[in-house]
Amino acid sequence: MTLLGPVEVRALAEKLGIRPTKKLGQNFVIDGGTVRRIVRVAEVTPEDVVIEIGPGLGSLTLALLPEVARVVAVEIDPALAAQLPLTVAQMDAEHAGRLTVVHADALKVAPDDLRTGPGEVAPAPGGQDRSETPAALPTALVANLPYNVSVPVLLHLLEILPSLRRGLVMVQAEVADRLAAAPGSRIYGVPSLKAAWYADVRRAGPVGRNVFWPAPNVDSGLVSLVRRDPPETSATREEVFAVVDAAFAQRRKTLRAALASWAGTAAAAEEALVRAGVQPSARGEQLGIVDFARIAENRPRP
Repeated sequence: MTLLGPVEVRALAEKLGIRPTKKLGQNFVIDGGTVRRIVRVAEVTPEDVVIEIGPGLGSLTLALLPEVARVVAVEIDPALAAQLPLTVAQMDAEHAGRLTVVHADALKVAPDDLRTGPGEVAPAPGGQDRSETPAALPTALVANLPYNVSVPVLLHLLEILPSLRRGLVMVQAEVADRLAAAPGSRIYGVPSLKAAWYADVRRAGPVGRNVFWPAPNVDSGLVSLVRRDPPETSATREEVFAVVDAAFAQRRKTLRAALASWAGTAAAAEEALVRAGVQPSARGEQLGIVDFARIAENRPRP
């Protein structure tokens, strides 16, 4: 497996006239050991279709391609999107056919966008003619997410791609802690709860600053996600998330007070909380996603 190192990354950036920008959250991985570790911890299989967000110059992409059925790389930067297939063809021609590059904003990408490409070629019954079959949607997310939009991108992908069964993402260490935080923690909040709607989330290790170019001024961490069914509830995801947002918009207030505008009045909020089996004097950071689903179910109806 040939990977990009510091020399190759800087040479590619110079060739393209690219200076990494904070606006796009660009910090390119220059350490082969780190991308190998990510692929190993992600536990991808030869059957997986992996979606990678922000592939940049291709460091992680090159590590993924030999291990999976297909990589769908979503890149917002047009120069990087155009260069990635060329880099892969040069450095790993054997697996270049497994790559699909989608030039798009990951916050706006839709499932049909991710079917771009020739699709899998499957043998016909009896092993005779081979014919095109539709490209499968991604089954795993493995990415060094742009730090400025990491949580919105992650939640968007979990929402639009029920096909995603697991993921491993690299994010700012503080964000990793928040995503994996449990009820009762001071850093537990909206990202923790919304991610928990979709998956079991845990920290999967730290990442040093020196594996990037340019080196960020923050630490990074890996977050592992394993898809599970959302809570059984008659409330919709949007209704549950509305309660979560309201509860943490005024984090220090009791739920009776914090949910007053959501329910219409503080008394109506208290009524909903009591019916849901939640103490009105509790605070949002004490509750799990199942509790918020019960509250949403018991919202007073006009």
